[in-house]
Amino acid sequence: QVQLVESGGGLVQAGGSLRLSCTASERTFSMYVVGWFRQAPGKEREFVAVINRSATSTNYADSGKGRFTISRDNAKNTVYLQMNSLKPEDTAVYYCAAGSRFGHESVYDYWGQGTQVTVSS
Repeated sequence: QVQLVESGGGLVQAGGSLRLSCTASERTFSMYVVGWFRQAPGKEREFVAVINRSATSTNYADSGKGRFTISRDNAKNTVYLQMNSLKPEDTAVYYCAAGSRFGHESVYDYWGQGTQVTVSS
């Protein structure tokens, strides 16, 4: 059982930056594909970004391309989401998830509890 803990959320003004972290309890974290998702109030959870095991492949939702960067440090069991040029519409609870492959959120086996990101205008 892999436990994931997100951190780094908070309140930021539009145009600002935040770096989210997702830290795992297991050293086997490096064996997992890790994705970031978000859910805004009244909306369905949506995909944000994903990174493969070796950090050689990433994918982003159109909403974050050019502004968000996903990375990982397997020695620290941590995946990061650097978010720049934040917009009010980025306000959401951000979740990380670990799974065996890229794909729909249903393929992810483990989820964190989420961290709130609020962007003020």
